[in-house]
Amino acid sequence: MKTRSQTKSESRQLYEVNIDFDEASEAWKANKKSIGNGSYKYICAKRCKNNKLCPGKCLYGEDYCKTHLHIRDLHN
Repeated sequence: MKTRSQTKSESRQLYEVNIDFDEASEAWKANKKSIGNGSYKYICAKRCKNNKLCPGKCLYGEDYCKTHLHIRDLHN
């Protein structure tokens, strides 16, 4: 005879989990710049005219640097 805990464990469905940790790591680092010692700082999420990410440091609580935040505010 099976106990309740044995019956419950048999009825659970197992899910296959496929996580690409390299892709997840790259996505996490997309808006950050390494400053050494395992530390990172956020960089501006705006692309410059050369289509590269702006190297400016984000303002606290924002996704943009001082310059691009000012430009965004002018357009709103």
